[in-house]
Amino acid sequence: MRTKKLTFLITSGPTREYLDPVRYLSNASSGKMGCALAMAAHRQGHRVIFVTGPAVHASPRGARIVTVISARDMFRQVKKWLPQADIVIGAAAVSDYRPRSVSARKIKKSGVDCTLSLVENPDIIGFVGTHKSRAVVVGFALETADATKRAQKKLFKKNLDLIVANGPRSLDSAKTSACIIGRNGLVARREKITKSLLAGEIVHESLRLHKNNFAD
Repeated sequence: MRTKKLTFLITSGPTREYLDPVRYLSNASSGKMGCALAMAAHRQGHRVIFVTGPAVHASPRGARIVTVISARDMFRQVKKWLPQADIVIGAAAVSDYRPRSVSARKIKKSGVDCTLSLVENPDIIGFVGTHKSRAVVVGFALETADATKRAQKKLFKKNLDLIVANGPRSLDSAKTSACIIGRNGLVARREKITKSLLAGEIVHESLRLHKNNFAD
């Protein structure tokens, strides 16, 4: 029996929040995990809409590539494509904050300390969890302490179906250690696994959840 073709909406890479024309707030995300997820979904014959920030890793073949810069750019594109999505995986490392104002010119030294005022960015995966309808939603939780506990809290707070907890060592690395957590608890714990193999497990579990939750 042929597997039904589904549409994956995957966010990937970092976002950039500009302070002035040449400086910005960002993080060390390479986009490797997002690319691995997109390739895993595509290999199984599914459609992939790939919304990516300015990552250094090459974009995955076979996916519809949507490039963005800021968290608000990514939010707009996710809202645009969400109605088409059967499975949403939020693998992007989205900036939680952005500068309250952006200077039109390069900020120069003035001889005194500079105070940066920040405001919160939209909660993209939280929005998706609230508006997911018949989609399975997978989030990521990169934590520096109590990763499993904090990830479980995030899963229920944002109404996700699955969450992947990992740590900062996974950034820009070919391998990672992670826990895959569902609404009923731990699904799998993996140590020093390649991102490609972990992506395959995440895609497999998200497809299983979709089949169980939305079987025709």
